[in-house]
Amino acid sequence: RSVTGLYVDRHNRDERVSHADLSPNHTGCAASHDFVFANNLDTSRYRAHCRLLSSRKCRGNNGGGSQRRLGHPGVSGSQGKISQSKLQYHELMDSTGKGFAFRLRSYLGYPPVRDALPNTTHFALAALQYKSIVPQLITQNVDGLHHKALSGAWDEALMHERILQLHGTLHKVHCSFGHVTDRDTFQQMLSEANPQWKAFSDDLEATGSQPRTNPDGDVVLEGVSYNDFVVPNCPSCLLANRRNSVQKPEVIFFGESIPKEVKDKSFQIIDKCDRLFLLGTTLATFSAFRLLKHALELHKPVLLLNVGPTRADGLPGVEKLEIPSGLIMREVAKEVLGSDYSHDSVVQEMLRSGIIKPPPDDEDDLAPRAAG
Repeated sequence: RSVTGLYVDRHNRDERVSHADLSPNHTGCAASHDFVFANNLDTSRYRAHCRLLSSRKCRGNNGGGSQRRLGHPGVSGSQGKISQSKLQYHELMDSTGKGFAFRLRSYLGYPPVRDALPNTTHFALAALQYKSIVPQLITQNVDGLHHKALSGAWDEALMHERILQLHGTLHKVHCSFGHVTDRDTFQQMLSEANPQWKAFSDDLEATGSQPRTNPDGDVVLEGVSYNDFVVPNCPSCLLANRRNSVQKPEVIFFGESIPKEVKDKSFQIIDKCDRLFLLGTTLATFSAFRLLKHALELHKPVLLLNVGPTRADGLPGVEKLEIPSGLIMREVAKEVLGSDYSHDSVVQEMLRSGIIKPPPDDEDDLAPRAAG
């Protein structure tokens, strides 16, 4: 029997570490927001998984407050509702003052996102995907950390096939006409057009005074004028004599629709699974919640692992366990993999990787993110 679904939401992030915190033998952190789909987990192993999750060894008294202290900020508040964004899609695409401000904050905030490394939950999921326990994953994350966790085992083509990024990715930029630019190339374009801001960014990195980075890759920056920040035109559009083609990170903002092909594929994955496992999500965005609704309409068993209130609370057919994913996912992976863990050096390395570091207590949900 197949088990669908593992949804890791940024709001339930219980592990985070910056690049500077890593020793040579460890990898660490950042954001997590995902749906995972497993096809090879039989009923007995699924129940054993549930018993492991609910065992005394794994239980903890983690409410919404402690969950936030342990995790990175997300798009939903402590009651499983969408936090209000300061930037709507139309404001970004209309080149408003808010749009230019976001682009500067995003320019300054991207280096920590680029350098972030997977946490233990990412690696546990990577091990399950690598062994085809979870052949498909749908992630709401835009940081690419699931790809990083699998990069030593899978090539880009296989990761593109097996990991669906529901809300896009920060590692690419596209213009109004659909031309795609690698994010590192776009960052270099911004640096060349804004030498004063490049110097400011370099100083932040050198002094370790990087402002707090939001989940969508922009920073919290107060009392700064954005009037002199220059956003270059799309190179492909310039070749076609088009100007003022707005470029934006390839993520879905509030008020923006998810591409039809992405939406369709997410439903197809639900259709093909036997069970849905939701990990670390409040299901605040409709794009996520409707996948749960679809699974329930098809009478698929659902297990939800999340600390704090969620949109699924009280729904018939949803079994909920309140445990931080970082406390148990590594051991869950070992239990599910059984002898495959002890006989596979790649899996062993994955399940040794990832370190834990609680983030500050004062993080707010400020990320601009689509509701669906």
